[in-house]
Amino acid sequence: MEETVARLIEVVNRREPAQIVTGNPIMVMAALEDERYYRAMASADLIVPDGAGVVWAANYVGEPVTERVAGFDLLHRLMTVGESKRWRVFLLGSSQEVVDEAAARLGRQFPLVTLVGARNGYFDASEDAQVIAEVRAAQPDLLFVARAASNQEPWIAEHKAALGVPLVMGVGGSFDIIAGKLKRAPLLMRKLKLEWFYRLLKQPSRLPRMLVLPKFALKVIRERKMVLNPHGSSK
Repeated sequence: MEETVARLIEVVNRREPAQIVTGNPIMVMAALEDERYYRAMASADLIVPDGAGVVWAANYVGEPVTERVAGFDLLHRLMTVGESKRWRVFLLGSSQEVVDEAAARLGRQFPLVTLVGARNGYFDASEDAQVIAEVRAAQPDLLFVARAASNQEPWIAEHKAALGVPLVMGVGGSFDIIAGKLKRAPLLMRKLKLEWFYRLLKQPSRLPRMLVLPKFALKVIRERKMVLNPHGSSK
């Protein structure tokens, strides 16, 4: 986390549009099945391991990462830095009610950050130009985007240059948690790497998405075996 925050401060100071992806197993599998999603992941300026499954996979294949960097926590760390840097922040996504409440709560928690916009994420391609113009006019340093999982990263990648924001990061359901609509998993469950299970209990509708997790694990195991034993030898 510390390394990520330090690097992202440099990203903002550089003033060039950058996309940060908080990667999890669902995203990895989506990228393998959807070319548009793959291009979005491949073109990202930084991918951090958000998800216990990604941390496990990295360790399992011999490319270990230091720790999980959860997007929810990273958002708050960036807001903390934003207080001393006087950063400007735009929130884009979720319903208007949720994003307004999230903006109000973040404003109270981080009063020295200037929240320059809060717009819902319910718009289609015909409204992209209007949304981009709204963001550009606000001139934020950070843009946090919370849209549908299938479209969030590809949308950011497609419009990153036009948005012109130094740091754009997809944050999934973070606005819902910040606004109090959903609760985050208790600390113990997060330490036990069971946050995904807690979210499933609270949102059973996530089950179809969660079914990707065992597929991800099996693919990691198979890929490692192929690398270690490409000819199928018993050795």
